[in-house]
Amino acid sequence: MSTSTTFPDARGYLDTGTLGLPPVAAADALQQAVDAYRHGRANARAYDDWVERGRRAFARLAGVPAAHVAVSSQASVSAGLVAASLPAGAEVVCAANDFTSVLFPFLVQRERGVTVRVVALEEIAQAVSDATTVVAVSAVQSADGRIADLDALERAAAAHGAATFIDATQALGWLPLDASRFDFVACAAYKWLLCPRGVAFFIVRPERLDGIVPHAAGWYAGEQRWEAIYGEPLRLAADARRLDLSPAWLSWVGAAPALELLAGLTPDERARGVRLAGAAREQLGLPPSDSAMVMATAAGARERLERAGVKAAVRDGAVRICFHLYNDEDDVDRVVSALT
Repeated sequence: MSTSTTFPDARGYLDTGTLGLPPVAAADALQQAVDAYRHGRANARAYDDWVERGRRAFARLAGVPAAHVAVSSQASVSAGLVAASLPAGAEVVCAANDFTSVLFPFLVQRERGVTVRVVALEEIAQAVSDATTVVAVSAVQSADGRIADLDALERAAAAHGAATFIDATQALGWLPLDASRFDFVACAAYKWLLCPRGVAFFIVRPERLDGIVPHAAGWYAGEQRWEAIYGEPLRLAADARRLDLSPAWLSWVGAAPALELLAGLTPDERARGVRLAGAAREQLGLPPSDSAMVMATAAGARERLERAGVKAAVRDGAVRICFHLYNDEDDVDRVVSALT
């Protein structure tokens, strides 16, 4: 893959943790779809092809069958379905300072008797007990790029009979993640998966599907969706599609080519940002890490980076610098020069 032709406008862009950049094929497809929409040539049924292309490509990335994947709009919707399906008296273990789209859906269940225990990320596996119903955590922390010990979490949950809910929004696209290891995996695709905002996914193990109430079920959750538009009886899809949300059509036109590009890369190619982040850390004298995010706390770091033509974000009091497919060694040099 040639980054200069696939992502021609990405120089100095190091803010993927906020919003990923589309590859040319995705932007072109979206522009054509907008033009068709504008001039009355759009075909509502034809958007289904884009949605299914996106579902299949995401499933390949996540290592699961497409039948285990529901299409959604936001990660918090998926967390909310799991949280709302918990019985009163259930216990949920979460990580302190996790992204609120993971925390809030479970915290609001406290009013009906669900207990939420919040512990340090490094202690989350040890905090799981026989009383735990679900352990919910982001695979990669949005605030600082720390990677959860998913191996330890998986073992702890299995040992105590707890379900696992993983938010892969800041992980899938660069971190190798076998989603089949977990009961529930949510992922918003507008960051590292380079999709337009409004595209998200929800992976559910088949044996857990009956335990999730499809609170948001609409016509798109039907087994034959174009025949489930009016009237009774309830006729939901038999697989994870029963949790589908009606898609924001144009967003999915831009999503499918981006996801197919990523799914066609090797794990080593997708890990490009990890290597660049490692080089930046080494030159900045920061501790090593396997994350594609670098946190910088130098005085005036954000302003220095802006003057150097680098776009990054401030998270939790530090500048968050994210390296992805479209970045290169010139971006590392830019960051190091600006901060030193």
